[in-house]
Amino acid sequence: MTKRALSLRQRGAVGMIAPMLLVVFLSVGAIAVDVAHLYVVRNELQNAADAAALAGAAGLFPANPTPQWSNAVTKGTNAVTLNASDGKTLATGTVTAGYWNLTGSPAGMQAQTITPGTNDVPGVQVTIARSSGNNGGPVAGWLTWVFGGGTADIRATAVAVIAAPGSANPGALFPVALNKCLFDLYWNYTTNQPLLDPSTGKPYVIDIDASYPASSPTCASGEWTGFGGATDANTEKGLVTSGNPTTVNIGDTINISTGVKTSVYDAIPALPYTVTMPVVANVVPGSSSPVVAFAGFTITKIFTNGTHSYLEGNFTTNTKVSGGGSGTNYGAYVPPRLAN
Repeated sequence: MTKRALSLRQRGAVGMIAPMLLVVFLSVGAIAVDVAHLYVVRNELQNAADAAALAGAAGLFPANPTPQWSNAVTKGTNAVTLNASDGKTLATGTVTAGYWNLTGSPAGMQAQTITPGTNDVPGVQVTIARSSGNNGGPVAGWLTWVFGGGTADIRATAVAVIAAPGSANPGALFPVALNKCLFDLYWNYTTNQPLLDPSTGKPYVIDIDASYPASSPTCASGEWTGFGGATDANTEKGLVTSGNPTTVNIGDTINISTGVKTSVYDAIPALPYTVTMPVVANVVPGSSSPVVAFAGFTITKIFTNGTHSYLEGNFTTNTKVSGGGSGTNYGAYVPPRLAN
């Protein structure tokens, strides 16, 4: 066989292979484009589910004594329709409200009727799907239909919860440390509400300068704190206005002040004034103590009388505080956050 004949045969083979390779390359390229498209749509659905779950969880407030379950579902459902996927406005989603276990045991949303445990917090779960009959149907490929491709069902789920804070952001706390033993006396740990004084039908009035119970005082109510810094009067005035200078976490040790510091009371805004205070293991003036929780407290009166100046008020619930994590419920909540 001559060289010319061999060359012609090789050219013929290349001519046959090239179209097949082109089909392969186009198919791979089409698949890559469509996979990327599916990821985009999946992210759009996830963002929509996240936003709707957060909106629903915000609707749980006020969460004490009972979370606003139906309001949360309504707000979550309405939020779904504010988003779009692949250019199509979303119309439907599955929204449920109940208790979510922060440790994942048990897994999944629990019924609203359970008695919540330590790690069970109110939450909202939202699932949004692109499938037959839902939100414009399955997601179609852009290019693979040329090669016999089809469509794909895609769904995204998000859970948002509200919980008692495990940490308090800078500026979130009023500089008074409450004693945990005070809550053991006047807080209902089962319902997460302040105990009521039978003589008034309202939460017990607490004097932050006294010891309780009155008949046999063993528990100092509370004292000014400098958090991790100084506790002089000028510093305390600044803390009344600006709050804790750094993040305070459960387990952090904070300073307990000494002295009356009458001038500090002048920095407190008009009353009643609801604040979030750190709860410590034990209040001993001039010492330090670890933070065990954060509590809502409403200051109702201020008494300034020389060496016997003090705050008066009561425990309260549904106090929103800037923070994160999860802690014991003493009436304060952090804003809704995603749980998964």
